Amino acid sequence: MSFVANVTRLLDRALPVIDAQAHCDVPCGIYDPHAALEAAQTVIRMTELIQGLDLSDPASGHALARYTMVKEEHGKKAKDDILVIWTDYFKPEHLEANPNLHTLVWQACKLGSKAKQNVDMEAAVAFKAAIDEIGHIFWETKK
Repeated sequence: MSFVANVTRLLDRALPVIDAQAHCDVPCGIYDPHAALEAAQTVIRMTELIQGLDLSDPASGHALARYTMVKEEHGKKAKDDILVIWTDYFKPEHLEANPNLHTLVWQACKLGSKAKQNVDMEAAVAFKAAIDEIGHIFWETKK
């Protein structure tokens, strides 16, 4: 057996290759802000439901926990979806045509955090509006 083959066998034993699973960074072109908008709408709905609870009723504690969990999950999903579009889809020419895009995405994510951390309808509605604006820019780039 050759020296190279021996070294390769030794390396394979010492540092075995492990399969990894991950979302690829290949520009597949499958981007759509619709899921982020739907998730942001869920944040609004959960905020409405939380605001409508009678917290003096002991049974409402379970509903509060569930609504809060769903609001958190969907707020994170909306932010994640927008960040993927921002980092993987938008290109320099999109930013040249929309110089406020970086600020808009940053503000949307900050609003998403505020809507998750609080029971704040104003923040939830503004979060969805910011995502809607990002979505409008996204669809304009597709023309």
